[in-house]
Amino acid sequence: MQLAMIGLGKMGGNMVRRLLQGGHEVVVYDRSADAVQAHAKLGAKAARDLKDACGQLKGRRIVWVMVPAGEATESTIAEVAGQLAKGDIIVDGGNSNFRDSMRHAQELKGKGLEFIDAGTSGGIWGLTVGYCLMIGASEGAFQHCEPIFKTLAPPDGYARVGPPGAGHYVKMIHNGIEYGMLQAYAEGYEILHASKDFKLDLHRIADLWNHGSVVRSWLNELAVRAFEKDGNLSAIKGFVADSGEGRWTVHEAMHLDVPAPVITLSLLARFASRQDESFSAKVIAALRNEFGGHAVKTT
Repeated sequence: MQLAMIGLGKMGGNMVRRLLQGGHEVVVYDRSADAVQAHAKLGAKAARDLKDACGQLKGRRIVWVMVPAGEATESTIAEVAGQLAKGDIIVDGGNSNFRDSMRHAQELKGKGLEFIDAGTSGGIWGLTVGYCLMIGASEGAFQHCEPIFKTLAPPDGYARVGPPGAGHYVKMIHNGIEYGMLQAYAEGYEILHASKDFKLDLHRIADLWNHGSVVRSWLNELAVRAFEKDGNLSAIKGFVADSGEGRWTVHEAMHLDVPAPVITLSLLARFASRQDESFSAKVIAALRNEFGGHAVKTT
């Protein structure tokens, strides 16, 4: 099939490569001219701008937007929509808020355009093993784009989970679960690392756990790789960012009155990781000193 890919970052660029390997014709555009040329050398068709990208497509046009959520996605979808005609399809494969995706679908429907939100998981490994695609779309738009999804995903790795908005909703909860899993592994490995009774080889233990253990997983396979490089992770600063989806998951849990303590606390742990020094810890130390005379460490 023919489609345009807008955004050639780590995800979008590798998706273009996988699509080209699958025999699709891909028109590419990115703000970086170097990125565009690099993918043109691989067989993609270079576009000068969004108008040119849309103009190179024929028949029922498909434009896949793979840019950061928020203003970048908003402006790109708006500009692309102005270049398309009735029946054409815009796919948002980024980490947009599902409510924004529902709004986009309604706005584009009024212009005769179809909108698909494709929650995409797989990271930098997607190029070789495929991407898990959680797709929100009308039945017709999904069926039309299915050859693209089939190429990007591994076997059984894509599904229409509902109408527009549902794809990003499912991806949001997927990432919320990921927060909790990462935090559990992190805490377990920290306890092992802190042991005063044993000097433990975390690389060996992580590898062991991936053979028959109930905690084996792809995430733990990645832990094996990380500990193999440096068992103490000495070159990595303990600062953990968040893409926003953990926050949205917690907001949704609160909205639905669903208790989600693990995901919520894993999100708060990420906030704590960004503090060079915790003021709340200072308050606790001061109060313990006041009521119990407990010693405090001074700066």
